Amino acid sequence: MDQQERLDYLVERFKEDSGDYKDLKTPSDKEGKERILRSLMNIRMPKRMAASVLAVQDEYLQERSRENGIVSAAEIPTIASRDSSHAFAEQLSVWQGDITRLAVDAIVNAANSQMLGCFIPMHTCIDNCIHTFAGIQLRAECSRQMERLRAKYGSGYEQPTAVPMLTPGYNLPAKHVVHIVGPIVQYQLTPELEEELAACYSSTLDLCEKKNIRTVAFCCISTGVFRFPNRRAAEIAVKTVTDWLGRHTGRMERVIFNVFKDEDRKYYEAELF
Repeated sequence: MDQQERLDYLVERFKEDSGDYKDLKTPSDKEGKERILRSLMNIRMPKRMAASVLAVQDEYLQERSRENGIVSAAEIPTIASRDSSHAFAEQLSVWQGDITRLAVDAIVNAANSQMLGCFIPMHTCIDNCIHTFAGIQLRAECSRQMERLRAKYGSGYEQPTAVPMLTPGYNLPAKHVVHIVGPIVQYQLTPELEEELAACYSSTLDLCEKKNIRTVAFCCISTGVFRFPNRRAAEIAVKTVTDWLGRHTGRMERVIFNVFKDEDRKYYEAELF
């Protein structure tokens, strides 16, 4: 199959799998088909899918990654290359772009407490993007881990803030995904919320050290819909990572602060240069 044939095949298989949308009219254009496929993947509950369909999905998503452009850590300059005087300038980077393009040991996903990804079709949040381009195996793996935790802690268990969960990256260029629930700012920022955000970074790095993950890309945890102020989030992220690197000499080769918005890039660069 070529990529167009894979897309056509997957749209029809995922329609059949959905039940409710099996009779949905398939658009004739490529973009319309891509939207339908992504939407059906987004709303799909974790359940078995035929191995033959998964094989085509994997080929399709891996080709999508190649089309989008895979970026390795070696291709991303450190802040030392821009004459930063930061103590760990050789280990830190700021990179603006789509985190699903990064071929690193692990990328960090801003998850919710259910840990199953975003179910809103075509939503632009990082949770949705990561689950979409990893493939439906990622939601299934998150579900398996949550079921084990519910068997241990009770049926009402939800993942606590700042407790990371590690999964394979499946069809992402990254080898692993670290899923972490950040603090949600309901009314105003408090010292407790700031401590929780710092814990997201330190506990993720602790997990990376334990699992021998040497290159990690952090998203801007808790900003956006979680309403943590962007500037303060950047300050906490840089300080926490800096402090951790100071206590764990030589344990991380590269920590990348991945930003999507110009605003966030400005805040991180203000902290690092």
